[in-house]
Amino acid sequence: MTLDPFTIIMLAVLAVLIFFMFRNSRKRQAEAQKLQSSVVPGARVMTNFGVFGTIVSIDEEENQVQLEAAPGTVLTVHRQTIARVVEPAAVEDEAGAHEAIEGEPEFGERDEAHRAENPNDTTPDTKKSED
Repeated sequence: MTLDPFTIIMLAVLAVLIFFMFRNSRKRQAEAQKLQSSVVPGARVMTNFGVFGTIVSIDEEENQVQLEAAPGTVLTVHRQTIARVVEPAAVEDEAGAHEAIEGEPEFGERDEAHRAENPNDTTPDTKKSED
């Protein structure tokens, strides 16, 4: 039996596809295991259908999760519907988040300091259309 180059290439491509298939499967299993280990009471989560809530309790035998979507509103969902654990975003200091860059005017504010430095500047404040 002789193996022509086309057959060798096809076998190599098949081997590469099988390798990536097993690799992706392991990666998905590791991600699912990581998600399941982070699903604990008190964690803020999002379900597959887009509901955000906090886990109140987990029933391992029935694979059910008690999810508090709003104060006083507790939903019972299947454990596999938990899509991801929502990490709290880094909260910036409110004063720092809205503080303007020093020397720059706020949006919609005229730059009076520029006019004081350049009194002969006759550039209009608004842009005229070229109609």
